[in-house]
Parts: sequence; structure tokens; C-alpha cells
Amino acid sequence: MSDNTAIQILICQGTGGISAGAKGVEAEFNRVIAEQGLNATIGKRCDVIKTGCRGLCANDVLVDIVTPEQGRVTYDFVLPEEVERIVKEHIMASTTIEKRKAKPYYNTFLEKQMRVVMGNCGEIDPDSLDAYLDEPSIGFQALEKCVKTMKPEDVIEEIKKSGLRGRGGGGFPTGMKWSFCKASPGDHKYLICNADEGDPGAFMDRSVLEGDPYCIIEGMQIAGYAIGATYGYVYVRAEYPLAVQRLQHAIDVCYEKGYLGKNIKGWGLDFDMRIKMGAGAFVCGEETALMASIEGERGMSRPRPPFPAVRGLWGHPTNINNVETFANVRHIINRGSDWYAALGTETTKGTKIFAVTGKVKHTGLVEVPAGMKVREVLFDVCGGIVNNRKFKAVQAGGPSGGCIPEELLDTLVDYNALIQAGAMMGSGGLVVMDETTCMVDVAKFFLTFTRTESCGKCVPCRIGLKVMLDILTKITEGNGELSDIETLIDLGESIKKASLCGLGQTAPNPVLSTIKYFRHEYEAHITDKRCPSNCCKDLLLWAVSEEKCVKCGACKKACPVDAIVWEKGQIAFLDQSKCTKCKSCYDACRFMALE
Repeated sequence: MSDNTAIQILICQGTGGISAGAKGVEAEFNRVIAEQGLNATIGKRCDVIKTGCRGLCANDVLVDIVTPEQGRVTYDFVLPEEVERIVKEHIMASTTIEKRKAKPYYNTFLEKQMRVVMGNCGEIDPDSLDAYLDEPSIGFQALEKCVKTMKPEDVIEEIKKSGLRGRGGGGFPTGMKWSFCKASPGDHKYLICNADEGDPGAFMDRSVLEGDPYCIIEGMQIAGYAIGATYGYVYVRAEYPLAVQRLQHAIDVCYEKGYLGKNIKGWGLDFDMRIKMGAGAFVCGEETALMASIEGERGMSRPRPPFPAVRGLWGHPTNINNVETFANVRHIINRGSDWYAALGTETTKGTKIFAVTGKVKHTGLVEVPAGMKVREVLFDVCGGIVNNRKFKAVQAGGPSGGCIPEELLDTLVDYNALIQAGAMMGSGGLVVMDETTCMVDVAKFFLTFTRTESCGKCVPCRIGLKVMLDILTKITEGNGELSDIETLIDLGESIKKASLCGLGQTAPNPVLSTIKYFRHEYEAHITDKRCPSNCCKDLLLWAVSEEKCVKCGACKKACPVDAIVWEKGQIAFLDQSKCTKCKSCYDACRFMALE
């Protein structure tokens, strides 16, 4: 049991926290506590604990002080030089430093969330098996319950009843997927956790692996018990060194303590697992390409059928789910399928983690119940648009998703609803765009990514995406023709129908959705030779509006080539001979005075 009389100092040490200097903050807390002889002085144990990501990475280093007298108080943007003051005033004198507390929006950011999968992230030491086993985490109790009181068929039925759908993008019912693999003949079966996570701006899986690695091990063990698999792989991109380090540590500890290997804890269950690091190819997020990579082959998609559940890794039946899916499993077993099924909508149960980036005030990770409106996620949880500019669209579902315009902001966080809106849930990326964003340029950006990451095996994807990208480039350079729009639509629909794998089949989505909702921007680029959002460099000629300029000088400070002439109290002037059209001045001006 946890010691409620101890003082806890929780320091966010996900990748974001460490990048912001959390290691130095932790070292300083340990130094000051030892120097002050704090444990003896206040008569209570003072524990400095590293945790995983809290979600609001932009405010790191985040430090929570938990005391019996004051409860939990959060400080943000903590620097090593502030630690001594926090220790002396908050811990020793029991006086909260009001001016250094986390901004009010930190609580707002958390209030509307429902942290199930991320429940341990930011709460426990991810390297500590004892912390995972202790309350309230109660780790490995779900596994013990399954092995001792449930048959494999019962476990699968419980997952089916919960309504859990795969969180990797496709949204296929997890229990049904497990039942297919269990029913496939063969004494040797494999289990794979897909932690490839190649979407730009997405880091949901990484944060769970960094903040709660033991829950992935337990989720995979339960799945292995259910389908009859005794060996599991976690396929994770090598660009996630901290996630790999913490997961490998957790695996090593589980072997040492008897939670992995033969006859786990004497329960009669065998399960082994290892990490397979990938080289970061986006296409290896697709099931068949992922298996090819594990087998030592080039990561390229394979025709289906046969599906992995029938003939997968090295020809054996294989079940593949992503990190977030496995992380849900123990909660369903512990709390019951009825509890999980009560969350969300008719077609989407439970919660969903989103990585919110772009032109939004509070970027980071949010976990919300299914059924919440996209508007609530962006404006209530994440605070709305930066500089209070006008919202234009949100790209949902990563580079293979689609754009949701303002008129569809009340779309629910629901697999079917998002598809009807022209987007998709995907793995959970939300890229927010405001009035300064060019939707043609956005489509070009995402298509550039999917074109580069295509494995090149099938002609529709290899050739079709290149042709679409060439057309988009031509339009953004002012050389497009109106017929290009219809060509893009025809090509996009053909690629969706003919590509070999799901990644190729969804790659045209950003183009098709932006044409559907923002066709007028395409037409402006073609007929007027201008970019309505002042984004495409080849169509820009910047000037300062004398009516809108408030003489603040923000544009001059932002200009990297000193092309802005400005003196205090004077209207800014832009020297066209020096201007590189980088948009730094445009982004810096809150009054839209750069036109």
C-alpha cells in the first residue's frame, strides 16, 4: 500500500520533460533535500519520483508536490534554480507559491479529460514494478483474474462485450480479431504490438510506453492467453529511444520477478516477449509490412487474404494490435465489460487519446471519452486557436486522414461519424489550422509525406501519388488549370480503390477532403493566381497595411533578414528587395497587418 504520510515530488520525465531539463530539476531536488536534511527535519519521508508524460508538454518541466496538508499542487516551467525556493517555502514552510503555480488553464486542460489508458502516466515511476503492482494501479491483477477464473473463450467474450475497437487506425473490433486468431489451426501463434506510430505530430503510443510500460506487457499477456500465443513482439520505431529503454527495463524486471517466461507466478501460463526496433518507415505501420520487417525483409505490404490471423508471422497465425488497444485490456478485465461499454457512443466505446498540434493554444496529449464533440476537444480542453484567430479546419487521422471544416466541428469523436465527415479516427492525430493556413498547401504537405513513405510495391500508390503531388505543386506555383481539380479527384478515387494496402488506400484523403470543403481555395490559386491565406510563396507579394498596423514592431523582431523597416511610433515598411517571403512577420503580427 502507498504511504499516505510521505511527501511526493512528481517530476514529469517523458521525452518532452527531459528535453525541457527535468533531469536537472530532479538532481536539484535530491541535492536540496539532502542538504536540508529534510527527511529528519519534517519527520516525513520525501520521495522524488520521475513520471511519464502528463500531456501538456508545452508547460514542462511540470512538478507536482503532494503533501498531506496541502494536497496536490502543480508548478510548471520549473527550472533548477527555483527548486530550493519550492522546497523551503512549499515543503518546509507549507506555503504554496501562488505566482509559480501552474496556470489556471492547466486544470481546465485536465477537467474534461477522462484518463484511463493514461491513468498511470504522470502518477507513477514507469521503471518501478512495485509502483505498478501497488494501489491504485493494481498491476497484473487482471492477468491473474484471467488465468485463474476465466477460460480463453471467456476473455475474448469479455473484450467483445466491451466494444473495444482497435486504436491503430482501422477500428476493427478487437474481440472479433482475437477470436479469428484463436480459431486458426496451429500450435504456434504470435502476438505483435504495433508501436511504429509514424504519423507526423503523433506521440500517443510513445508516451504510454514511456509512462506505463508494464500495462503493455500485461495487456499482451492477456491477449496471448486468450488466443493461445506464447510469444510476443513489440515493434517500435528506433527513433523512440526512451520508450525502448523503459519498455526493455520493464521486460527485464518481469523476467527477473517471474512475470514473464515459463509458468508465470506459478499460474501455469507461459509467455515470452521481446522488442523489435524498426527503421522508422511509415509503411511499416501497416500489418503485413510490419511482419515483413520483423522477418528481416524489406517493409512492403502483402496482398490479403490470407490475413495475419490465418497466415501471419513466419506463416503462423498472428494477432496484431497497437499500444493503446493493449493498454485498454487490463482496465476492461478489472472493471468489467459493462463499465467500458457504458463509455462513448453506440459504435465507439471507451476513451481515445489524441495528439493535438498546430494552431491551438494548448498542444499535447488529451484522452477524452468517445462521443465528445471535436469542438469541445479543441476549444474546451485545448483552449481554442492561438492569438484568437479564426478556426479554419482540423486534420483528423494523420496524413491519411481528412480535414474537418468549421461547419462540421460538432462531429463526435466516433469512428463512423468521422468517416462520414470525410476524415477518420486514425491513430489519433489532430492538426489544427487557422485562417493563415492554405488548404492546398496542407494537402501538398501530407501528400509529400505519404509519397515519400510509400513502399512503392503497387503502381497506384507509387505512380498515382507522384502525379497528384506534381499537380498540387503546379497549382501552388500559380501554373494550375481548372481541369487539374477534376484530375485530382479522379486520381484520388482510383488510388483509393486500387492500392494494395490501407495506407495507399487512404493517402488521397487530405486532397479529396480539402477539395470537397475548400474548392474555392484551389480555384483562387488557379484563376486569380493568388493564395487566399497568404501562404504559397510563389503567389505572394507582401505589404504592410497602414490601416491595420498598430506600430508595435513585432514584425521587425520576427524578420530573420532585416527586411522590415520600423521605428517606435511609426508604421512598419517592408523592403521587397530583401524579403524572402518566409512568413515570419505574418505569423508574428496579431493584427493581420501584413497583406
